[in-house]
Amino acid sequence: MHCMNPWGFGQLGSDFTAKMMLVAKHYRCTHSSSCLCTKGHLSEDVIFLVFQHLNWNPRMIATLSCVCKWFDEIAKRVLWKEFCRTRAPKMMQDLQSCGSHSVDGNWKALGKLLIFCSGCSKNGLFNSINIEGHFVQKTRFSRTSGKSFLMPQCRNDVLYVSDPCEHLDQGDEDSGSCFRGDVGFFRGVFKSFSVSRVKHMLIERKAEFHPTEMCPYCKAKMWNMLQAKMIPKSACARLGAYNDCTEYYVCLNGHLLGICSLLPLTDSEEPSDVE
Repeated sequence: MHCMNPWGFGQLGSDFTAKMMLVAKHYRCTHSSSCLCTKGHLSEDVIFLVFQHLNWNPRMIATLSCVCKWFDEIAKRVLWKEFCRTRAPKMMQDLQSCGSHSVDGNWKALGKLLIFCSGCSKNGLFNSINIEGHFVQKTRFSRTSGKSFLMPQCRNDVLYVSDPCEHLDQGDEDSGSCFRGDVGFFRGVFKSFSVSRVKHMLIERKAEFHPTEMCPYCKAKMWNMLQAKMIPKSACARLGAYNDCTEYYVCLNGHLLGICSLLPLTDSEEPSDVE
Protein backbone atom coordinates (compact mmCIF):
# COMPACT_ATOMS: atom_id res chain seq x y z
CA MET A 1 0.00 0.00 0.00
CA HIS A 2 1.51 3.34 -0.99
CA CYS A 3 0.23 6.69 0.34
CA MET A 4 1.56 9.91 -1.17
CA ASN A 5 1.29 13.63 -0.37
CA PRO A 6 2.49 15.46 -3.51
CA TRP A 7 2.83 18.89 -1.88
CA GLY A 8 5.31 18.19 0.94
CA PHE A 9 8.76 19.82 1.11
CA GLY A 10 11.67 17.71 2.35
CA GLN A 11 15.30 18.27 3.31
CA LEU A 12 18.16 18.11 0.88
CA GLY A 13 19.53 14.55 0.78
CA SER A 14 22.92 14.00 2.38
CA ASP A 15 24.22 11.55 -0.21
CA PHE A 16 24.49 13.72 -3.32
CA THR A 17 26.47 11.18 -5.34
CA ALA A 18 23.93 8.38 -4.92
CA LYS A 19 21.08 10.56 -6.13
CA MET A 20 22.90 12.22 -9.00
CA MET A 21 21.49 9.82 -11.64
CA LEU A 22 21.65 12.23 -14.56
CA VAL A 23 21.96 11.30 -18.21
CA ALA A 24 25.31 12.42 -19.61
CA LYS A 25 23.88 13.97 -22.75
CA HIS A 26 22.92 17.65 -22.46
CA TYR A 27 20.28 19.37 -24.54
CA ARG A 28 20.42 22.84 -26.00
CA CYS A 29 17.25 24.86 -26.01
CA THR A 30 15.48 24.92 -29.36
CA HIS A 31 12.71 27.21 -28.17
CA SER A 32 14.20 30.46 -29.50
CA SER A 33 17.58 32.17 -29.88
CA SER A 34 16.69 34.70 -27.17
CA CYS A 35 15.43 32.22 -24.58
CA LEU A 36 16.69 33.06 -21.08
CA CYS A 37 17.58 29.44 -20.33
CA THR A 38 20.66 29.73 -22.59
CA LYS A 39 22.13 32.49 -20.38
CA GLY A 40 23.79 32.27 -16.99
CA HIS A 41 25.31 28.80 -17.55
CA LEU A 42 22.50 27.03 -15.71
CA SER A 43 23.41 23.34 -15.51
CA GLU A 44 21.41 20.18 -15.01
CA ASP A 45 23.23 19.63 -11.71
CA VAL A 46 21.93 22.93 -10.35
CA ILE A 47 18.37 22.18 -11.49
CA PHE A 48 18.59 18.75 -9.88
CA LEU A 49 19.65 20.20 -6.52
CA VAL A 50 17.01 22.93 -6.59
CA PHE A 51 14.19 20.46 -7.22
CA GLN A 52 15.59 18.00 -4.72
CA HIS A 53 15.37 20.77 -2.12
CA LEU A 54 11.76 21.42 -3.25
CA ASN A 55 11.01 17.72 -2.69
CA TRP A 56 10.27 17.33 -6.42
CA ASN A 57 7.20 19.58 -6.23
CA PRO A 58 5.03 18.57 -9.23
CA ARG A 59 3.61 22.05 -9.83
CA MET A 60 7.12 23.44 -10.06
CA ILE A 61 8.21 20.64 -12.41
CA ALA A 62 5.21 21.30 -14.65
CA THR A 63 5.96 25.03 -14.66
CA LEU A 64 9.61 24.43 -15.59
CA SER A 65 8.53 22.15 -18.45
CA CYS A 66 6.62 25.02 -20.04
CA VAL A 67 9.65 27.32 -20.28
CA CYS A 68 11.39 25.67 -23.24
CA LYS A 69 12.22 22.32 -24.83
CA TRP A 70 15.53 22.01 -22.97
CA PHE A 71 13.84 22.31 -19.58
CA ASP A 72 11.07 19.98 -20.76
CA GLU A 73 13.65 17.32 -21.67
CA ILE A 74 15.27 17.59 -18.23
CA ALA A 75 11.88 17.28 -16.56
CA LYS A 76 10.99 14.16 -18.57
CA ARG A 77 14.36 12.43 -18.11
CA VAL A 78 15.16 13.33 -14.52
CA LEU A 79 12.66 15.35 -12.50
CA TRP A 80 9.49 13.32 -13.08
CA LYS A 81 11.42 10.11 -12.44
CA GLU A 82 12.70 11.43 -9.11
CA PHE A 83 9.19 12.65 -8.26
CA CYS A 84 7.76 9.16 -8.80
CA ARG A 85 10.57 7.49 -6.89
CA THR A 86 10.15 9.82 -3.93
CA ARG A 87 6.36 9.62 -3.73
CA ALA A 88 6.01 5.85 -4.14
CA PRO A 89 9.46 4.26 -3.71
CA LYS A 90 8.35 0.65 -3.18
CA MET A 91 5.87 0.81 -6.04
CA MET A 92 8.51 2.28 -8.40
CA GLN A 93 11.07 -0.31 -7.33
CA ASP A 94 8.58 -3.06 -8.13
CA LEU A 95 7.61 -1.56 -11.51
CA GLN A 96 11.30 -1.46 -12.49
CA SER A 97 12.32 -4.79 -10.96
CA CYS A 98 12.21 -6.50 -14.36
CA GLY A 99 15.37 -4.59 -15.27
CA SER A 100 13.85 -1.70 -17.21
CA HIS A 101 15.37 1.75 -16.66
CA SER A 102 12.12 3.40 -17.67
CA VAL A 103 8.41 2.70 -17.36
CA ASP A 104 5.71 2.16 -19.95
CA GLY A 105 4.41 5.49 -21.20
CA ASN A 106 7.29 7.57 -19.69
CA TRP A 107 7.87 9.09 -16.24
CA LYS A 108 5.86 12.24 -16.91
CA ALA A 109 2.72 10.21 -17.65
CA LEU A 110 3.21 8.10 -14.53
CA GLY A 111 3.80 11.19 -12.40
CA LYS A 112 0.53 12.67 -13.63
CA LEU A 113 -1.32 9.42 -12.98
CA LEU A 114 -0.12 9.41 -9.36
CA ILE A 115 -1.60 12.79 -8.50
CA PHE A 116 -4.32 13.62 -11.05
CA CYS A 117 -7.92 12.41 -11.20
CA SER A 118 -8.85 12.77 -14.86
CA GLY A 119 -12.62 13.09 -14.40
CA CYS A 120 -14.61 12.73 -17.61
CA SER A 121 -16.51 14.77 -20.18
CA LYS A 122 -19.84 14.22 -21.88
CA ASN A 123 -19.52 12.02 -24.96
CA GLY A 124 -16.05 10.97 -23.74
CA LEU A 125 -14.90 7.65 -22.28
CA PHE A 126 -17.86 7.31 -19.93
CA ASN A 127 -20.29 9.13 -22.18
CA SER A 128 -23.07 10.49 -20.01
CA ILE A 129 -21.54 12.66 -17.25
CA ASN A 130 -19.25 15.66 -17.08
CA ILE A 131 -16.86 15.96 -14.09
CA GLU A 132 -13.72 18.07 -14.31
CA GLY A 133 -10.32 16.56 -13.65
CA HIS A 134 -8.33 17.79 -10.66
CA PHE A 135 -5.18 17.23 -8.63
CA VAL A 136 -5.53 15.15 -5.48
CA GLN A 137 -3.80 15.80 -2.17
CA LYS A 138 -3.24 12.16 -1.29
CA THR A 139 -3.42 8.95 -3.29
CA ARG A 140 -3.07 5.38 -2.10
CA PHE A 141 -2.15 2.68 -4.60
CA SER A 142 -2.31 -1.01 -3.77
CA ARG A 143 -0.95 -4.08 -5.53
CA THR A 144 -3.22 -6.26 -3.39
CA SER A 145 -6.30 -4.29 -4.48
CA GLY A 146 -5.16 -4.63 -8.08
CA LYS A 147 -5.74 -8.40 -7.94
CA SER A 148 -9.48 -7.74 -7.55
CA PHE A 149 -9.57 -6.03 -10.95
CA LEU A 150 -8.11 -9.01 -12.80
CA MET A 151 -9.80 -12.09 -14.21
CA PRO A 152 -8.75 -15.32 -12.43
CA GLN A 153 -6.57 -16.37 -15.37
CA CYS A 154 -4.73 -13.02 -15.16
CA ARG A 155 -3.99 -13.00 -11.43
CA ASN A 156 -0.25 -13.45 -12.03
CA ASP A 157 -0.15 -9.98 -13.61
CA VAL A 158 0.88 -7.08 -11.38
CA LEU A 159 -1.53 -4.13 -11.23
CA TYR A 160 -1.46 -1.20 -8.82
CA VAL A 161 -4.86 0.50 -8.36
CA SER A 162 -5.80 3.63 -6.43
CA ASP A 163 -8.65 4.03 -3.99
CA PRO A 164 -11.64 5.66 -5.73
CA CYS A 165 -11.65 9.46 -5.83
CA GLU A 166 -15.17 10.25 -4.60
CA HIS A 167 -17.41 12.79 -6.32
CA LEU A 168 -20.56 12.95 -4.21
CA ASP A 169 -23.95 13.52 -5.85
CA GLN A 170 -22.38 14.18 -9.24
CA GLY A 171 -23.79 11.25 -11.17
CA ASP A 172 -26.28 11.59 -14.01
CA GLU A 173 -29.79 11.04 -12.64
CA ASP A 174 -31.66 11.73 -15.88
CA SER A 175 -29.99 9.84 -18.74
CA GLY A 176 -30.67 6.30 -17.58
CA SER A 177 -26.96 5.76 -16.92
CA CYS A 178 -26.00 3.47 -14.04
CA PHE A 179 -23.49 6.11 -12.88
CA ARG A 180 -25.80 7.96 -10.52
CA GLY A 181 -25.47 9.58 -7.11
CA ASP A 182 -21.97 9.18 -5.68
CA VAL A 183 -19.41 8.52 -8.42
CA GLY A 184 -15.87 7.23 -7.90
CA PHE A 185 -12.93 7.50 -10.30
CA PHE A 186 -9.95 5.20 -9.95
CA ARG A 187 -6.71 4.76 -11.84
CA GLY A 188 -3.85 2.32 -11.93
CA VAL A 189 -0.81 1.00 -13.74
CA PHE A 190 0.37 -2.46 -14.82
CA LYS A 191 3.89 -3.75 -14.43
CA SER A 192 5.37 -4.88 -17.76
CA PHE A 193 2.02 -4.56 -19.53
CA SER A 194 3.50 -5.46 -22.91
CA VAL A 195 4.01 -9.06 -21.76
CA SER A 196 1.00 -9.28 -19.44
CA ARG A 197 -1.74 -11.89 -19.62
CA VAL A 198 -4.33 -9.08 -19.72
CA LYS A 199 -2.92 -7.66 -22.93
CA HIS A 200 -2.69 -11.13 -24.43
CA MET A 201 -6.37 -11.77 -23.64
CA LEU A 202 -7.46 -8.39 -25.04
CA ILE A 203 -5.77 -9.22 -28.33
CA GLU A 204 -7.07 -12.78 -28.24
CA ARG A 205 -10.64 -11.52 -27.77
CA LYS A 206 -10.17 -8.96 -30.54
CA ALA A 207 -11.12 -6.12 -28.21
CA GLU A 208 -11.60 -2.79 -29.96
CA PHE A 209 -10.00 0.52 -29.08
CA HIS A 210 -12.19 3.46 -28.16
CA PRO A 211 -12.86 5.22 -31.50
CA THR A 212 -11.97 8.76 -30.35
CA GLU A 213 -10.67 8.98 -26.79
CA MET A 214 -7.01 8.55 -25.77
CA CYS A 215 -5.38 7.90 -22.41
CA PRO A 216 -5.40 11.20 -20.47
CA TYR A 217 -1.93 10.41 -19.10
CA CYS A 218 0.09 9.23 -22.13
CA LYS A 219 -2.25 9.80 -25.13
CA ALA A 220 -2.20 6.12 -26.14
CA LYS A 221 -5.20 4.19 -27.47
CA MET A 222 -7.46 2.52 -24.90
CA TRP A 223 -9.25 -0.83 -24.66
CA ASN A 224 -12.66 -1.06 -22.98
CA MET A 225 -12.45 -3.85 -20.40
CA LEU A 226 -16.24 -3.97 -20.10
CA GLN A 227 -16.67 -4.52 -23.83
CA ALA A 228 -14.01 -7.25 -23.62
CA LYS A 229 -15.96 -8.85 -20.72
CA MET A 230 -12.89 -8.73 -18.49
CA ILE A 231 -14.28 -6.99 -15.38
CA PRO A 232 -14.73 -9.46 -12.49
CA LYS A 233 -17.37 -8.93 -9.79
CA SER A 234 -14.57 -8.68 -7.25
CA ALA A 235 -13.76 -5.22 -8.66
CA CYS A 236 -17.16 -3.86 -7.52
CA ALA A 237 -16.69 -5.42 -4.10
CA ARG A 238 -13.22 -3.90 -3.72
CA LEU A 239 -14.46 -0.44 -4.74
CA GLY A 240 -17.61 -0.55 -2.61
CA ALA A 241 -19.68 -0.05 -5.77
CA TYR A 242 -22.99 -1.32 -7.10
CA ASN A 243 -22.78 -4.52 -9.13
CA ASP A 244 -22.63 -3.88 -12.88
CA CYS A 245 -21.88 -0.18 -12.29
CA THR A 246 -18.13 -0.35 -12.81
CA GLU A 247 -16.29 0.32 -16.04
CA TYR A 248 -12.62 0.78 -16.85
CA TYR A 249 -10.21 1.14 -19.73
CA VAL A 250 -6.58 0.08 -20.18
CA CYS A 251 -4.25 1.86 -22.59
CA LEU A 252 -1.40 0.42 -24.66
CA ASN A 253 1.07 1.53 -21.97
CA GLY A 254 -0.81 -0.24 -19.18
CA HIS A 255 -2.46 2.78 -17.56
CA LEU A 256 -5.88 1.96 -16.14
CA LEU A 257 -8.72 4.48 -15.84
CA GLY A 258 -12.15 3.66 -14.42
CA ILE A 259 -15.44 4.84 -12.97
CA CYS A 260 -17.98 3.31 -10.59
CA SER A 261 -21.24 4.18 -8.85
CA LEU A 262 -20.49 3.99 -5.12
CA LEU A 263 -22.73 2.34 -2.57
CA PRO A 264 -23.86 4.46 0.40
CA LEU A 265 -21.28 4.15 3.15
CA THR A 266 -23.48 2.05 5.43
CA ASP A 267 -24.10 -0.43 2.59
CA SER A 268 -20.51 -0.62 1.33
CA GLU A 269 -19.27 -1.41 4.84
CA GLU A 270 -21.17 -4.71 4.85
CA PRO A 271 -18.87 -7.73 4.38
CA SER A 272 -18.84 -9.38 0.98
CA ASP A 273 -18.09 -12.98 0.07
CA VAL A 274 -17.04 -12.10 -3.49
CA GLU A 275 -13.44 -13.14 -4.12
